Amino acid sequence: MTSTRTRDASPDGSLGGKVALVTGGSRGIGAAIARRLAREGAAVAITYHSSPGRADGVVADIESEGGRAVAIAADSGDAEAVRAAVTGTVAAFGRLDILVNNAGVGTMGPLGELTVDDFDRDVAVNVRAVWVASQEALRHLGDGGRIISIGSVFADRMPFPNGTTYALTKAAVAGFTRALARELGPRAITVNNVQPGPVATDTNPPEGPVADVMTGLTPAARYATPDELTGLIVYLAGPEAAYVTGATINIDGGFTT
Repeated sequence: MTSTRTRDASPDGSLGGKVALVTGGSRGIGAAIARRLAREGAAVAITYHSSPGRADGVVADIESEGGRAVAIAADSGDAEAVRAAVTGTVAAFGRLDILVNNAGVGTMGPLGELTVDDFDRDVAVNVRAVWVASQEALRHLGDGGRIISIGSVFADRMPFPNGTTYALTKAAVAGFTRALARELGPRAITVNNVQPGPVATDTNPPEGPVADVMTGLTPAARYATPDELTGLIVYLAGPEAAYVTGATINIDGGFTT
């Protein structure tokens, strides 16, 4: 498994001594976030559902650069598995400072053809898992902790048909973020929502069926790489973002302008 490596993990980085959990961290955006957090000094746990080999590869990448990482099998559609991933992170590293709710799914299709099972699965992974992981994390986060969710610009703008359920779930994440930020403000725990635009991953390739539409609607006229999102995540996870909370921040090449 290949990865972009900029420098070895540093215990003296901006996140030195911190522990992070990245759900859905075996591939794509989640894997890039996990690697970057590790390079900034955090010990990182990732969850995976169907890609144990990929998860092991991310852990191996982090460890080869001097970092600490562990992979935890957890279906984000299973509330108890989500809770166990949080407690498993604490068991592995002794604490939890940063939660990144990254795991997500998307069922596309005309509303009239979708099933209740389709709806329930998308809501379970994209919304309930965020709620459950955040709730469980609060049992372990100290004052000054960080909760960061990876939403989607489709919460604000759905440029083609058949995306009703996905847009609904990502809009729910944005609303949850604002409400939880107000609740946790007295504990100096920040809660933020990052909404990527088109990002090149194996499940969303830049030559995919909607690529022409997405690129045409994006002033940058291209897909982002997963690594281009990670700087914002590190900032929100770090000490300099202590006054940023309840925010939804688009990183989308101008897609929502």
